[in-house]
Amino acid sequence: MSDTKGKSPLHTMTLTSPTEFWNDSCSVSELTYAIENGATGGTSNPIIVGQVLKKEMDQWRPRIVELIAQNPTASEDVVAWKIMEEITVNAAKLLRPIYDKNKGRNGRLSIQTNAQNYRNAKAMVEQALHFNSLYPNNNIKLPVTRAGVEAIEELSYQGVSVNATVSFTVPQSIAVAEAVERGMERRKKEGKDISTMSPICTVMVGRLDDWLKVIANKKNIITEPGYFEWAGVAAAKKAYKLFRERGYRTRILNAAFRNHYHWSEFIGGEVSMTIPADWQKKFNASDVAVKNRIDDPVDPAIIAELEKKFPDFVRAYDEKGMKPEEFDNYGAVRRTLLSFIGGYADLLAVIRGIMIADPDVKGE
Repeated sequence: MSDTKGKSPLHTMTLTSPTEFWNDSCSVSELTYAIENGATGGTSNPIIVGQVLKKEMDQWRPRIVELIAQNPTASEDVVAWKIMEEITVNAAKLLRPIYDKNKGRNGRLSIQTNAQNYRNAKAMVEQALHFNSLYPNNNIKLPVTRAGVEAIEELSYQGVSVNATVSFTVPQSIAVAEAVERGMERRKKEGKDISTMSPICTVMVGRLDDWLKVIANKKNIITEPGYFEWAGVAAAKKAYKLFRERGYRTRILNAAFRNHYHWSEFIGGEVSMTIPADWQKKFNASDVAVKNRIDDPVDPAIIAELEKKFPDFVRAYDEKGMKPEEFDNYGAVRRTLLSFIGGYADLLAVIRGIMIADPDVKGE
């Protein structure tokens, strides 16, 4: 790493190392701040879009009303997806110059397929292909379920740059990387272009930590409190090492931030991070040193303790801890799918509230 000094710790990281970060939102204002501090990407999902609407409803409400009027037979689902697409496409424009400059490697805005289709590879592929047609600088997010792995291979074959999500473990990460390799090799053998593809595998580091804490509470397991904060870091670092050793073309992207380790422990690596706006500001205001830590191992005593007391950590950390047919039943997967599907329901309720406005009884 060089001694170059940026305007903030995150900016310095992007100037002095190969480590990148994205804005964990499609809000134009938040994305603008992130880009000014070195961000090279962004992301969206129904929960994020719902948050954007809450912050920017004055801007988007007229458009929602217009879409409802223009589509008199449309359900709230149809209107919700249209507004999600428009918000995402609008934010993607900010990243397009980065995308063009880097020939597709960076400058992408992720858009997420419907989490309700987590068991249906065909439905995920169809929606992903539609999203892929909306704007060029995209990554299409799919959950790493059994069907999701199947969809990831097919989409990679069709030239779509995926962003695997609902992913927390080494086995999931390897399954994603192998699926991408199979799809890209099939495509390459047919003489089709893969030069601008930029596949990503998210590791939701904080959500693995969260899941082990849930288990500890349910089963009255006592361990050193600080050890929980290293579970996701350990899994992501191991996945990164394996990806590098095997030359996978998929990059690791960390998500679900809970503490500064989820940023600081990966500085120096050829990884990305999708960081919420609030955490970006915390990191930029911090005195955490921006230095290479990617190759610093997690304390073996921590890993040994987690392996001893938490079989679900073994399943997450051991490369062969789970098979793809077991992904759907892993606790962190189920909790996150419920969260994403719940967030989608909340978004539908917002649209429904505008579509079927609650009448003012007193005014009738």
